[in-house]
Amino acid sequence: MFNESYNGFKQYLRRGRTHCNSGYGDHPLYVNVDMHSGNTYTYWIDALQASFPAVQVLFGDIEEAICTHAWHYNVWKRYGLLPERFNWQRLSPDVAFYPLRPELVESTYLLYQATKNPFYLHVGREIIQNINAYTKTKCGYATVHDVIDMSLEDRMESFFLSETCKYLYLLFDLDNPLNKQFSKYIFTTEGHLLPIGSKLRTKPWTDEEFSSKPSCASSFGKESLSGDSVNIPYVAKEAPIFKPNITQPSCDAIDEARHYLLPLRTPYYLQLTESLGLKELENMLSENGNLEELF
Repeated sequence: MFNESYNGFKQYLRRGRTHCNSGYGDHPLYVNVDMHSGNTYTYWIDALQASFPAVQVLFGDIEEAICTHAWHYNVWKRYGLLPERFNWQRLSPDVAFYPLRPELVESTYLLYQATKNPFYLHVGREIIQNINAYTKTKCGYATVHDVIDMSLEDRMESFFLSETCKYLYLLFDLDNPLNKQFSKYIFTTEGHLLPIGSKLRTKPWTDEEFSSKPSCASSFGKESLSGDSVNIPYVAKEAPIFKPNITQPSCDAIDEARHYLLPLRTPYYLQLTESLGLKELENMLSENGNLEELF
């Protein structure tokens, strides 16, 4: 079901060049579409979609995750925080508040686990610095009412501590037992940790247990108390047999030579920053000669 859904995302929601790190065309972007026609429905992308790179990492589509994450990260860089809803056509926020959401941090953490590229540590450091600079108060961290003027609201969402801080902590705690055994656990969408050991990949019952029991159809009479016949839906006499969920890698490993270069190659990174109105990286490139040497 997920494979079918993901193929549908790429077919109908994805815009831009075919490949993340090669070819020609605009930077890849997943947009909101009409479910009946597949045509673009709105011109905004919200902050929750910043978690999609994490989903792509777990699926094994690493190169695509790199591209998706780079777009959301550069929207963050444009404002210093990620607006709740960003209009990619007008290049301005449609909804300008920032409630300390964890989605971009979650994707950053999972991409670092997948690639070990220190670029994502730099991203995490920038996120921490900006959260401290713009949201910290005397008694906690506040929702930013508007990322344009950085005005604050008198509230702190619970997911800031349970998810945003958790992913930032794990991103930098390289020797954390979880990071040492990362393949044995998975996070839910709300940041809860679940083990994925062999016990959860095999069925705890035997086929004999189900085949020896009477079916539901035989447990209930074929006639009602009034004597009228009752149509009983078909019920399988045996439980369906499920194959163990043995996860197989579905992507090529990131080339070791790329671990210390920009995940998104320099020409494409510059294209992305220019399309979002960012000139900072271009200036850094002209001053240092090679952007990849900065990371």
